[in-house]
Amino acid sequence: MHKLYCAYLIFPILEAKYLEKIRKASAAGKFYDAGKNQLEESIKNCFLDKRGPKQIANKEKTDKKIIGAVVPHAGYIYSGAIAAHSYNKIKKSGFADTFIILGPNHTGIGSAVSTMTKGKWETPLGQIKINKEISKKIKKDIIDDDENAHSYEHSIEVQIPFLQYISNKEEFDFVPISMSMQDNETSKEIGEIIANVIKKSNNNVIIIASSDFSHVGFNYQSMPPEGMQVDEYAEKQDTLAIEKILNLDPQGLINTVYEKNITMCGYGPIASMLYASKILGAKKAELLKYGTSYEVHPGSSCVGYGSIVVY
Repeated sequence: MHKLYCAYLIFPILEAKYLEKIRKASAAGKFYDAGKNQLEESIKNCFLDKRGPKQIANKEKTDKKIIGAVVPHAGYIYSGAIAAHSYNKIKKSGFADTFIILGPNHTGIGSAVSTMTKGKWETPLGQIKINKEISKKIKKDIIDDDENAHSYEHSIEVQIPFLQYISNKEEFDFVPISMSMQDNETSKEIGEIIANVIKKSNNNVIIIASSDFSHVGFNYQSMPPEGMQVDEYAEKQDTLAIEKILNLDPQGLINTVYEKNITMCGYGPIASMLYASKILGAKKAELLKYGTSYEVHPGSSCVGYGSIVVY
């Protein structure tokens, strides 16, 4: 009885110590395929699509080092081909050890700005570890440790299968940062924290800002001017935002979003990436591809997507 009693007490301690938290995929079967083979095929098709880069980058490094990137996060059928442009460039620039992925908090659950400091995220392509060392250093000041904010949010999750696909089994880890506060002061503080942590890290780190651009039309209660199609209005609005990103102007981006009522969902993550990238020495941003959901499904509503890299 004594031995059984001791074992009963010890087991929960061992379990807590050795079993890591696994965040299950919440977007699988919704934003991307839930089956491993189907998902790999759909990502491959995103690269080879007429709206995509029409190639899948190999391991050979051919481009200059990328510091940050903007990538859309809608369903792969709509934005996957656009996203593939950024991932093609990331592969060509040299795959990173760690990816810091910032995304907007669409659900409203959890802390206003949050990371996770332990565990793994699971997709149909496998499990990816959170970088504990970097995430614990990032968790300071305005950035909380709150797994609840990440539980059902898709904006960061949809980036991970792309990274798993282009990694070719090469190991990497990541740090998620979810933002429901996206004002300039918050974005600047987050960017400064990220940059200072990267400076002190021995890892090769790339910052990914997950964001779609304008949401226009009946579904989004944001109607274009009379006589203008939803896709035309989305592109007109998005051109204003993209100009600020290409000028490496995070405050200008946020001001433009507010002043022009641009309905992009992740301007804060983009601004944070830009603030961090500038501290880390970025000199140039490049628009790789712009597109809209209208190209896939013409209708009364439309969302804009852009792939941008920062060197």
